[in-house]
Amino acid sequence: MATLIGMGTSVLSLRIDGELLERLRHHAAKRGMSVQDYVVRTLIRDDFDERFSAAVEETERFYGVT
Repeated sequence: MATLIGMGTSVLSLRIDGELLERLRHHAAKRGMSVQDYVVRTLIRDDFDERFSAAVEETERFYGVT
């Protein structure tokens, strides 16, 4: 699987609970991904979901849908 890291990226360092890290490793392994790629993909998906929801709300306000 191709890595999600590309040109113009930054490094984010964080501390997480060991139990959470093990769960992340398990989720990533089930998908054949590194933990880094799994976390980045999850964040991208969450960001998309938020932007999509905001666009739907804006569209509904524009058209007066309640």
